[in-house]
Amino acid sequence: MLTRSATSGDASTTTYEVFPVVGDGRCLFRSIAVGRALAELGERADELQEVMEADILRAAAVDELRERREDTEWFIEGDFEQYCARMQAPKTWGGEPEILMLTHVLASPISVFMETSGELRNIGTYGEEYVEAAQYDLAVLFHGGGHYEALRLI
Repeated sequence: MLTRSATSGDASTTTYEVFPVVGDGRCLFRSIAVGRALAELGERADELQEVMEADILRAAAVDELRERREDTEWFIEGDFEQYCARMQAPKTWGGEPEILMLTHVLASPISVFMETSGELRNIGTYGEEYVEAAQYDLAVLFHGGGHYEALRLI
C-alpha cells in the first residue's frame, strides 16, 4: 500500500492511500472512478468496469461543459466546439475544466494534490459549494505532465 501524508495550514496531518492508475489518456476520469468505487463499494472495480465508468464520466463532463458554455467558454483555449469534440475522444487527457465540470455532475468537491518532498500538498479544491451535501470526499494526485492517480483518505 502506498501512503502519503498531507499537512494542512493548521499543522494537522492527514494520510491518503495512493491508487495507481494507468496512463491511457483516461487517467483523470479513471482516478475519479476509482475514488467513487472505493467510497461506494469499499474496493476498486475490475479493469473493464473502471474503463467504462471513466468513459461515462468523460461524456458527462463534456455534456456539462456544453451545458455551461456561457459560463465556461472564456477559459477554454481555442475553439470551444473543437475542444469539446477533442475531449470526447477516450485518449484525450482531462484537466482543470473537466475536474470543475465533474464537481457539478457528481455534486461533490474534488481535491487535487501534488507531491512535494514526500508530502502531499493540496493545490486546489473544486466544487466547494458541494461540501455540505457530498456523500464522500474525492481526491486525486496530480503528477504533472498530465497524469493523475486516485487518493483515498485513511
